[in-house]
Amino acid sequence: MIPDEMRAVEITQAGGPEVLQEVTRPVPMPGAGELLIRVAYAGVNRPDALQRAGAYAPPKGASDLPGLEASGEVAAIGPGTSGWSVGDKVCALLPGGGYAEYVCTPAAHALRPPVGMGMKEAACLPETFYTVWSNMVMRGGLRAGERFLVHGGSSGIGTTAIQLASALGARVFVTAGSEAKCAACLELGAERAINYKTEDFVEVMKAEGRANLILDMVGGPYLPRNISALEDDGRLVQIAFLQGPKVEMNFAQLMVRRLTITGSTLRPQSVAAKALIAQELREKVWPLLEAGRVAPVMDSTFPLAEAAKAHAHMEASGHIGKIVLEVAP
Repeated sequence: MIPDEMRAVEITQAGGPEVLQEVTRPVPMPGAGELLIRVAYAGVNRPDALQRAGAYAPPKGASDLPGLEASGEVAAIGPGTSGWSVGDKVCALLPGGGYAEYVCTPAAHALRPPVGMGMKEAACLPETFYTVWSNMVMRGGLRAGERFLVHGGSSGIGTTAIQLASALGARVFVTAGSEAKCAACLELGAERAINYKTEDFVEVMKAEGRANLILDMVGGPYLPRNISALEDDGRLVQIAFLQGPKVEMNFAQLMVRRLTITGSTLRPQSVAAKALIAQELREKVWPLLEAGRVAPVMDSTFPLAEAAKAHAHMEASGHIGKIVLEVAP
């Protein structure tokens, strides 16, 4: 039986982690083509912190609650929705609202957890795997044998990208901010881990023949350095700007060396676009997860009521892998 009210964590005002507060909200009801999920675990991601800080507004019609991925079970099914039954286990990409006991999402963005995977791990898949696969493969066109550089190698994005790129046969290079993080990246399959506090990734990549593809979430001063680190005909895919979106740069190299700069954000994309990514994950990535060739890297778990502590932990940048909120396992 679905209750009328649920526990949730809302953003009381723009600010630091302390503005996240537990509240009681009405349980949402699924619309046409949607599922209502009884949440077991919710993933914690950088976009959640940006939304909390007032720098990443939810799309029109989306929940104002943070949380872009969750696992749980189907509690109700909206009109015109097929392929799911109440009680089915599920993990899903969300338009928002994951920091709650119940959340609605388009059924086309929901996936059954990989066989043999627990719900905690399954909650870490949607946001990260959607982002990495769509940008690294669908947009960036990574191929076997190419030199691939990912910044932030020990993050949820980075640890996922290392494993998927390795499974595709690419040579993987990463940057990270400590020797412990570099060691973790090497264990996951990176060929070379560059401590950006003691080494220049541009010089390292030049010595290796430069990168064919770079996946970057840093931006700012990294943009011209990424261009220098790219091989001719190389591609740079931008997925975030942790150090800012503006920089002065000489674009002549793009023409002379036939470089490509592209990028995307996941949340504003259409339901149909995200459904296409889900289909690719189901067909090409879920078999890798079920075979044990790829797995989410887990850092820590916090109760839903301690979402503020989870955000503070993420923003301290000491974590390796994914942080999750335990809602109702």
